[in-house]
Amino acid sequence: MINLLLNVFAAIIFAYIIGSIPTGYLIVKSKTGQDIRTVGSGSTGATNVKRVLGKKWFFTVMILDAIKGALPVFLAKYMATAGVSIGLVPVVAAIAVIIGHSKSCFLGFKGGKSVASGVGTIIALNWLAGIIIAIVWGIITYCTKYVSVGSIIALLISPFIMYYLNSPLAYVFYCAVGAVYIVYLHRENIKRLIAGNENKVR
Repeated sequence: MINLLLNVFAAIIFAYIIGSIPTGYLIVKSKTGQDIRTVGSGSTGATNVKRVLGKKWFFTVMILDAIKGALPVFLAKYMATAGVSIGLVPVVAAIAVIIGHSKSCFLGFKGGKSVASGVGTIIALNWLAGIIIAIVWGIITYCTKYVSVGSIIALLISPFIMYYLNSPLAYVFYCAVGAVYIVYLHRENIKRLIAGNENKVR
């Protein structure tokens, strides 16, 4: 029991700090001197970075954020000494990562919408589920031209994909909770979609 509590505590602290690293903010600041939080949607994520630095940096930030999401979960899976068999410690790490990304301790508890980092956590939990979700995101985003639509749909179907692939129930639960959280972070995008003035990918 003590080992489990120590593993959970260590996973939360480490994953939250890694998740809090503001990749998009740091890249935009170093390249232009701008504060990405004052541009476009104010998010530090890849989509807002694209508005400042273009497609190349959109993909760069997206990949870095996915790696940032995956790393603590991989470590939790393979280094924790208790709670791994039921998926508890990796899931705790995954939750801490996406909260860190969206509520970064380095940016006054503001950040991005945790899509790329969330997909990174799913890849670390079940690589096949993560790849399927990333492909779904890409197809829907390409067809609709809305990153937000691709993100919302891909994350909403993630618990069903996890379940279909016979993942631990803790992983399915995480995907369900994470999907709700990420949809909540997209609430302004949803309002713009309904109003017909959401920005499209060009």
